[in-house]
Amino acid sequence: MNMWFIFAILSAVFAALTSILAKVGIEGVDSNLATAVRTVVVVAMTGASWLCYYKAIQLGDVSKVVPIDKLSVVITLILAFVFLHESFTVKSAIGCVLIGAGTLIMVL
Repeated sequence: MNMWFIFAILSAVFAALTSILAKVGIEGVDSNLATAVRTVVVVAMTGASWLCYYKAIQLGDVSKVVPIDKLSVVITLILAFVFLHESFTVKSAIGCVLIGAGTLIMVL
């Protein structure tokens, strides 16, 4: 497997985690401390996402890396369903399938 692909997937995962972690609250903690902790975590995830993204485009074709990076939308929807117990509708499922299929078509 090519390293650019691994970095592109990691970029998508970190981008998805950024959204999920931004939503997660810290209960019973002072609001200023909660904001500081959340900011540090989100910045770390965003930074990791960009580092992986730029490494992926350095190693691979931009036309293949970018669609894989955009899989973060699908990953975010799945993580929101699993960890935040958000609804996963038929419309969401169809959208995930279409994004996944479009990514596959663009990468192959």
